[in-house]
Amino acid sequence: MSIKADVQLDCKGLACPMPIVKTKKAMNDVEDGQILEVQATDKGSIADLKAWSDSVGHQYIGTKEEDGVLLHYIRKSGDDHNVEQKYENTITNEELIDRATNGGIILDVREEAEYAFGHIEGSKSIPMGELENRLEELDKDQEIFVICRTGTRSDLAAQKLAEKGFTKVVNVLPGMSSWNGDLAKKL
Repeated sequence: MSIKADVQLDCKGLACPMPIVKTKKAMNDVEDGQILEVQATDKGSIADLKAWSDSVGHQYIGTKEEDGVLLHYIRKSGDDHNVEQKYENTITNEELIDRATNGGIILDVREEAEYAFGHIEGSKSIPMGELENRLEELDKDQEIFVICRTGTRSDLAAQKLAEKGFTKVVNVLPGMSSWNGDLAKKL
């Protein structure tokens, strides 16, 4: 079965946050009710585009893979639903270590490969796409500092955690792309 898309967007070879950035821009030219096909190779785009679509009110139809390319299908909602939410409780990279040592946990929501090539020592890896199925691994009474590469995916993850009743959630900005501290590697 093939899905008919009204507009195609090529994001092959791009990593987070670029598939979301390009998708946001492309949605401006998509009419209400039309379907956008986003072609991507970044495995993280599965969770990222679904979470972004949910956060702005577009319908995430699904993803299929063809020859190593992920084809994401998103139906544009009416503009009256298209207000992107941002998670308000944030801290900087510099504030993270001091705050986390007081009983908090650093939750890294990047993909396993990203985590393996460099992460903050002691952080917990739960990729964004697995978060909803692994919530029981997190303590609702513990402060959770969510980090990703640029702050985009962690923003979406922080919103998801808050929706699920986690009240001590903090998004770390700008994320690992600007991390100056030591990195642990788990290859």
